[in-house]
Amino acid sequence: MKRILRYFWVSALFFAVAVNVGAQSVRTHKVKKNETIYGIAHANGITEAELRSANPGMERPDYVLKKGTVINIPSPQTGSAGAAAMPSAPMQADDVRQRAIRLGVMLPLNDQNGDGRRMIEYYRGLLMACDSMRREGVSVDVYAWDTPQGSDISATLQKPEAARCDIIVGPLYSSQMEQLSAFCQQHSIMLAIPFSINAPQVATNSHIFQVYQEPQELMQTTARRFVEWFQTANPIIVDCGDPNSTKGPFTSALRQQFDSRGTRYVLTSLSTADGAFASAFSMQKQNVVVLNSARVDDLRIAFVKLKNLQSNNPGLRITIFGYPEWMELAETELANFHRFDMYLPAPYFTNLSSPAYIQMASRYRTYFSQAMQNNMPRFALTGFDQGLFFMKGLHTFGATFDGAAGRLDMQPVQTPLKFERMGAGGYQNRAFMFIHYKTDNQIETLNY
Repeated sequence: MKRILRYFWVSALFFAVAVNVGAQSVRTHKVKKNETIYGIAHANGITEAELRSANPGMERPDYVLKKGTVINIPSPQTGSAGAAAMPSAPMQADDVRQRAIRLGVMLPLNDQNGDGRRMIEYYRGLLMACDSMRREGVSVDVYAWDTPQGSDISATLQKPEAARCDIIVGPLYSSQMEQLSAFCQQHSIMLAIPFSINAPQVATNSHIFQVYQEPQELMQTTARRFVEWFQTANPIIVDCGDPNSTKGPFTSALRQQFDSRGTRYVLTSLSTADGAFASAFSMQKQNVVVLNSARVDDLRIAFVKLKNLQSNNPGLRITIFGYPEWMELAETELANFHRFDMYLPAPYFTNLSSPAYIQMASRYRTYFSQAMQNNMPRFALTGFDQGLFFMKGLHTFGATFDGAAGRLDMQPVQTPLKFERMGAGGYQNRAFMFIHYKTDNQIETLNY
């Protein structure tokens, strides 16, 4: 397999600054050469978020820390969840915290098909994350190999640079998983699997971080959260007559939760006459509507029926609880999402009108002379969030980084990450959200 690129930034490595034990509630500090936001915060026992919030302008995504700048250093807060909250292993020879991070990428990076084009965009997001680390004074050596479907990954693993990586991102295909897992275990390399893949090795290989979450597990978790969040509502499950629907198991799990808690719910259908359909709703409670299909046509029929219902019953409160697939409609159906107080469970979220997204989209166009592909999720943002997460983790904690909640002060642009250990094996991402399109036209993300 061909190694298509080695992307190498040379910049000064992180140097720690001394902690001022006798600090006041807020003191000033003059930035020295090679100091970084991460390093200053870590050395002073505060989180990056606390440091940024104490310095107007530092919260901007394009902020660059410069030598000679005078900044405010707030005193550490009790119970701060910053870098100092997780004990780090003692520095060892060739510790990643004292040198450039060596990042390997083993994905189909070609223009031959959709997989390759999507992974090129994801890879560009990784490079943007590397650039953000460079701005903070952290060097990253990037080794990228094209590993298309059906290729023998063993040739790539024989490259001398592969065994020197601190982290490898990949693979995309299950057929390459066994060899890559064994290789990373042999050489003590962190393996970040970015997308859906069958990876049973996560149960036994402590070096694996799997981002993808099994649909069955997410379905059960979402059903439990639903009944907790809408305890006082009037749940209405709507049959859409979709013989190919994959959402039947979810509505069945919901009904099991309702039955186990003694919660009343109502069953109706999109084909039910308007009068009978209206009888399923309550004027006294919030009505939470769940379709048993994710088909777009069924959702649009539901919009029409619910609009008519609201017109005939002023004051009727209707909330639609939907599916991740409907994220694709966030632009074309945004008004209806807000009108019906929509909740969408999702492992990612991109607010296309947010300043963070607009700034990232502009950076992408500047760096690569084209716009991101019109996909949900945006693959460049996935690469950026994942790359920054793992590289910040390695730079802060070294080989002890476990990706657990609260380890890093990092606000993702699109894709949150929160890992839990799988017994004696690797780590599984547990991050998931409800995206709430509120009736006041605001959007909020609710993590669980």
